[in-house]
Amino acid sequence: MEYNEMPDSANDFNCLLNSDHIAIEGLEVAAVIGVFDWEKEIKQPLFIDLMMAWPNRVPAASGELTDALDYDRVSRAVTQWIQARPYGLIEEVAEMIAEQVCREFGVALLRVKVAKPTAIESARSVSVTITRRAGDSAS
Repeated sequence: MEYNEMPDSANDFNCLLNSDHIAIEGLEVAAVIGVFDWEKEIKQPLFIDLMMAWPNRVPAASGELTDALDYDRVSRAVTQWIQARPYGLIEEVAEMIAEQVCREFGVALLRVKVAKPTAIESARSVSVTITRRAGDSAS
C-alpha cells in the first residue's frame, strides 16, 4: 500500500460514525512512554479518545447498566493497561487498547486516538489514530 492510500479502515470509520457509539474523550493517563533513555525513567501524560460502536437501543429502553457499555469500567481498564508496563511508541499503546477493549468488552468496531503532548516542544501534541474491528491483529 502506498503511504497516501486510504486503508480499508476508512470505510470502517465511516460505518462507526453512522452507527450508535459511545465516546470517551480526553482520558488522561500518566504513563512511562518513550524511546529515549530519559523517557523510560519518568511518567508523561497521554490523552486517550475512544469511539466504540455499541447498540444503544436496548440500554435506552431498559435503563439498565447491564445492557450498556460501562464506560467507567472501560476508562479504568484502559488506565490500568497503560500503567501496567512501559511503552516505547504511542502506536503500541493504540493497538493494545484496541485489542483489549474489543476482547474484554465485546466492542466490534472502535476508533482509538492516543495523544502525547510532551512529544514535541513546539507542538501542542502529537497523536496517532487507528480504527479497528474485533479480531484485527497488528501481526
